[in-house]
Amino acid sequence: MLVAPHVAAAARSLSSRSPRLSRGSAGAAPLTYTGGPAFVREPREELFLLAVGNFVSQQTFYESGQERDDRYARLVGELAVQEPEWTAGLLRWLRSEADMRSASLVGAAAYVRARLDAGVSHGPSNRTVIDSVLQRADEPGELLAHWISAYGRNVPQPVKRGVADGVRRLYTSRSLLKYDTGSRAFRFGDVLNLVHASPDPAKPWQGPLFRYALDRRHHPERAVPPASDRMLTAHRALMESAPDERRALVTGPGGPERLAAAGVTWEALAGWLHGPMDAAVWEAIIPAMAPMALLRNLRNFDEAGVSDEVAAAVAARLTDASEVARSRQFPFRYLAAYQHAPSQRWAAALEEALGHSLANVPALPGRTLILVDRSDSMFWDTVSERSRLTRADAAALFGTALALRAEEADLVEFGWGSATVPFAPGEPVLEVLKRFRSLGGTFTAKALRKHYRDHDRVLIVTDEQTASYDPVTPTKPVPARVPLYTWNLAGYRPAHAPTGRNRHTFGGLTDAAFRMVGLIEARREAAWPWTMEPDLTSPVAGQGLAPLPDRTASAAAGRIEEC
Repeated sequence: MLVAPHVAAAARSLSSRSPRLSRGSAGAAPLTYTGGPAFVREPREELFLLAVGNFVSQQTFYESGQERDDRYARLVGELAVQEPEWTAGLLRWLRSEADMRSASLVGAAAYVRARLDAGVSHGPSNRTVIDSVLQRADEPGELLAHWISAYGRNVPQPVKRGVADGVRRLYTSRSLLKYDTGSRAFRFGDVLNLVHASPDPAKPWQGPLFRYALDRRHHPERAVPPASDRMLTAHRALMESAPDERRALVTGPGGPERLAAAGVTWEALAGWLHGPMDAAVWEAIIPAMAPMALLRNLRNFDEAGVSDEVAAAVAARLTDASEVARSRQFPFRYLAAYQHAPSQRWAAALEEALGHSLANVPALPGRTLILVDRSDSMFWDTVSERSRLTRADAAALFGTALALRAEEADLVEFGWGSATVPFAPGEPVLEVLKRFRSLGGTFTAKALRKHYRDHDRVLIVTDEQTASYDPVTPTKPVPARVPLYTWNLAGYRPAHAPTGRNRHTFGGLTDAAFRMVGLIEARREAAWPWTMEPDLTSPVAGQGLAPLPDRTASAAAGRIEEC
């Protein structure tokens, strides 16, 4: 999404001065970055919101990437010493459910470094915390690369042992072909050399695999895959085929099966083929592509002209709830795919896939007021450095999903002013999103005064940086007896309201923490997302796991999935 000129100008002026959070002078009241009334978060809440709303080194409207990284490492280090069980639980949950890869890896390293520096050993061990955040085969190398970059080449034993535990779980023939490439800072062989991981005794194939990984790194000219490993052997034979034979091997009889048996990725195929990635080539590799790869390549499929039959197979995978869950994609990835795909044949499938990716959004009973922040800062920040989608897009996405699931909801966009966003029951999320606008400043209290009418609860999706022109605490218009949930998408330090009874703050770029709303509504104690599983016998908590209304099943029965 293009940034409006007045938003860009505001960002430039803000970057030239220090944040306006007043904490240093005695008696000074804390302020938001725009000078509005604010509250200081306790360290655990500050760390949680920063972790779930931040990609490492990402520049935001009010903070530089380095400032956010430093604040994150400091908070993790302090809490690793003071509250290690809580911190270890956060880091594990970040990787397992919130799908924040970089934040969990960087956080695990900071956890270990702080505890080693402080000389403490109580709580979850350094080794187990390192192991808990490693869930993809390239992550052992990424964690080691980060450690050496941040803390030097002296890698302590707990880090080595935790990485070795991860290596035994994650290193397979398929992962070697996918992640052990020359573009990686740490090859599989580098990791094995550094941590001295021994093969898992329950995996007799792993010893030969480790030796092959070492040979690929140090003696590639004479590295030979284990004869017992069919995938590696098939891959080598395919890669060594004559260039003029390759297209026939891919597009001829048995081509898709040949590619799958050899563990060939679409990225490797594009470089190896020495020819165009036309419809026939895409149709051969599509059955072996992961959901993320399918989602990223919808435009390529259309431009190459893949057949309707193949597109239907892709759509079927996109709309498979189990595939969506396994792919662990951020909901905004489906919105990005919808915006960037050149044709409408993917729209119904992407809408249904988006619904599956929002499975934890609760179906709230009664009357609900939902406010979506459309201020300048929400439009300036993108959800990640590699995305064009903004936090405003993410806010509208979550707010709309909440409204469509609720029994009765008023959906409101706010900034300098505010307005109701119309929607119909069962309407596609992606259609409702087209009605949101950019609205300037952050006048939260003004919007609440205008739109709150004895609702049973209020949810605000925002970065919490309220404007200075209204000195009233933004949440004051809502009676203390009414639950008010703030969904924070940015993780800034100042909060727009205190937390406490009937005042709750969550955050993140996935729906993972939304289940907390269902637990609280069901009157169950739910301090943090990783401390309690939802009670599926509760009508509200159970509703929180329901999919969006099925309005696309018939339309998607012939169309496509991941990123």
